[in-house]
Amino acid sequence: MKLLEGKCALVTGASKGIGRGIALRFAEEGANVAFTYLSSVEKGEALVKELESKGVKAVGYRSDASDFAAAEELINSVVEEFGALDVLVNNAGITRDNLIMRMTEEMWDEVINVNLKSIFNTVKASTRTFMKQKSGSIINITSVVGLKGNAGQANYAASKAGIIGFTKSIALELGSRNVRSNAIAPGFIETEMTEELDENTVQGWRDAIPLKRGGQPEDIAAAAVFLASDLSSYITGQTIQVDGGMLT
Repeated sequence: MKLLEGKCALVTGASKGIGRGIALRFAEEGANVAFTYLSSVEKGEALVKELESKGVKAVGYRSDASDFAAAEELINSVVEEFGALDVLVNNAGITRDNLIMRMTEEMWDEVINVNLKSIFNTVKASTRTFMKQKSGSIINITSVVGLKGNAGQANYAASKAGIIGFTKSIALELGSRNVRSNAIAPGFIETEMTEELDENTVQGWRDAIPLKRGGQPEDIAAAAVFLASDLSSYITGQTIQVDGGMLT
């Protein structure tokens, strides 16, 4: 039996990168997958077809997770369409990097809203369903930057550190109803975003990592499958670093 057979998972920000990798791996493990995307309808439709080719049900929703009302509508739609919600992966995120002297209020607010407030929105909207079911796994994608900080990323680091505190708090609040809340902290993961960096910069990152390579979306997806499945049934309130030893 596949690890996620019969479960329904929602993955936010899944049209590319880490979110896409998680959605595909979930489908391979037998989960029906709902996911969100914001801009590219074409990519959303393509992902639905790719997920369905793995023999599962898949629905893509064009939705802005930073919008409280939109998140509530999203969760209601998923539960109505799939009949349940077993796994919630909060992956949607952005960067607006700059040194604090040059960072605008808009850059700060946008990152906090998309990266952190969005998680409040989706968890708040799904809590009633999870508690009624007396089961559920919440997986929040944070970052090693949330653990160590990074120059030029004060907004991003604050949002990702906030995710860790939020994750622990929700674990304490919902644990008695068998609802688990954990986070994954990726390190340097090679996605479409890193393709924009010059090769020397990328190689510098790789050389500084004990495993001497950048991570792949599949590495994060494997950790997400573990946290979504019954293999991790006694794990909650934790942050798992998937960083090749970068932050040791």
